[in-house]
Amino acid sequence: MVQKIFTYRGKTLDELKRLSLKEFAKLVPARQRRSLLREPTAAQRQFYKRLEKKGNNIKTHNRDLIIIPALVGKMVLIYQGKEYVATPITEEMIGHYLGEFALTRKKVSHSAPGIGATRSSASVSVR
Repeated sequence: MVQKIFTYRGKTLDELKRLSLKEFAKLVPARQRRSLLREPTAAQRQFYKRLEKKGNNIKTHNRDLIIIPALVGKMVLIYQGKEYVATPITEEMIGHYLGEFALTRKKVSHSAPGIGATRSSASVSVR
């Protein structure tokens, strides 16, 4: 079985890692390009410094951070609103936002209506 080589816009992962941030920004879609070409925020700079220093298992509340090739292979703990979600960064995530991989809303599952919730619940016998 032949293993498929990952490419992003015609470039392999090794080629992407060698690109500067400005060169990489030319490959991503417009919204991400605009964000990458601007000056990074203080939170983004702090995240990249911790990434270089610590390496793995970095906690962050910064959900609007764009995944760049330098993040591939790292484990990032993304804040979900209540807890941190451990997310391994893979090649397919390049160009997406961190927040896309830690969903903040859960499926709503309603139980049976309580007493007095509706007029029809008054006719239900209470045992």
